[in-house]
Amino acid sequence: MFYEVDTVVNRNIPYPCIKEVEKYIRYWDSLDNYVLQEKSLDKLFCKLVPQNKEIEDILIKASTLNDFYSTNIFSIFPVAKHILELNIDERLGAGDTSLVEDIACVEISGKEKHFYSFASKYCSHHKPFLFPIYDNYVENVLLYFSKQDSFANFKRSDLRNYKTFKDVIIEFSKFYKVDTYNLKDLDRYLWQLGKEYFPKKY
Repeated sequence: MFYEVDTVVNRNIPYPCIKEVEKYIRYWDSLDNYVLQEKSLDKLFCKLVPQNKEIEDILIKASTLNDFYSTNIFSIFPVAKHILELNIDERLGAGDTSLVEDIACVEISGKEKHFYSFASKYCSHHKPFLFPIYDNYVENVLLYFSKQDSFANFKRSDLRNYKTFKDVIIEFSKFYKVDTYNLKDLDRYLWQLGKEYFPKKY
């Protein structure tokens, strides 16, 4: 059983292949705003404050990520405190996919929140080759091609399990023979494809 994907601008989405991945990676590299934003985040997460042992370090990373990606977390301090309490550095290095769910689930003002996309981004910016970024655009592309070619058997709700989400991307890369690309490159390709063919309705 497959969930219906959102209406697309053009159903004739180009078949995934090396040529298409290269095209979108080159396009990404031409976009100064995205490139410089990513370089800034890479510098912050990987060079300036790579560890997560001090609340100040986590707070500045979480706040910057929240702002750059517009993840709409209106109270970032409880999220930063939650990340500190999880003691995440060893699990990040090990590529522990369960960490994303642990970061995502946080209590704010007595209410349980689930910041799944933010959590995947927080992990990915520490270890981009181990943690792909979950995003609605990526989700829609994966569902579309699964329905077209049955490269993997899953439904939309399955992608809200991070291990499954990562496994599906790996299956996608193998099926379409683009597994020479790392998870970061695939993320840029899938995100741009989704943004183009599955635009959000406001």
